[in-house]
Amino acid sequence: MKENKYDDELFFKKYGEMERSKKGLQGAGEWSELQKMLPDFYGKKVLDLGCGYGWHCKYAADNGAEYVLGADISHKMLETAESKNGDKIIRYICAPMEDLDFARDSFDVVLSSLAFHYVKDLEPLIKNISVWLKQGGDFVFSVEHPVFTSYGTQDWYYDENGNILHFPVDNYYYEGKRQAVFLGEPVIKYHRTLTTYLNTLLKNGFEIEHVIEPQPPEEMMDIEGMKDEMRRPMMLLVSAKKK
Repeated sequence: MKENKYDDELFFKKYGEMERSKKGLQGAGEWSELQKMLPDFYGKKVLDLGCGYGWHCKYAADNGAEYVLGADISHKMLETAESKNGDKIIRYICAPMEDLDFARDSFDVVLSSLAFHYVKDLEPLIKNISVWLKQGGDFVFSVEHPVFTSYGTQDWYYDENGNILHFPVDNYYYEGKRQAVFLGEPVIKYHRTLTTYLNTLLKNGFEIEHVIEPQPPEEMMDIEGMKDEMRRPMMLLVSAKKK
């Protein structure tokens, strides 16, 4: 059974209190960079894997997409997506992304935002995405950065007074399951190296276009804790095209 933490009542409530949950794309620190990597959606068929609240689905719809399909494992996420980001051209389905099955050349664009680090076996999914995408189609995704996922706890080291000392990076080359803490709750995530992310794309018919380690935007620097986000990368953004 694939973990579905987002249908846990307490966890979902905490997630709803995050800035990105309340403000949408404008509340996401990586959005200013991710937006630059997105393709022209006009007339395109779009798949969003791990769509969450559906912010990216609505963005694609608002920018001329012909059809948008958002898939997520969480019923609670999709209920929110329907209410916040419903549209006549958007369809939401509840299913793990690893279990999806579509015909060859079904989509022009595949997106995924901060979801692949919940996937145990990435390569079979990337192979599927390559099949689902039309030739010349665009694949854009964000994940937690391998530096951020390597040690597992995803928290700083502190001194005896609670001041940040540094961020732990350890067992980097030992890929696999990590017991992380997110929003104060235990969550299973999967660590993989930067080499694995990029080479998996190259091995499955993709041409990498952009690789970005986004820094917090200047307008968010006054938010508590944001300046410390300059001390290590938290996210990795990648765009690729099916050759």
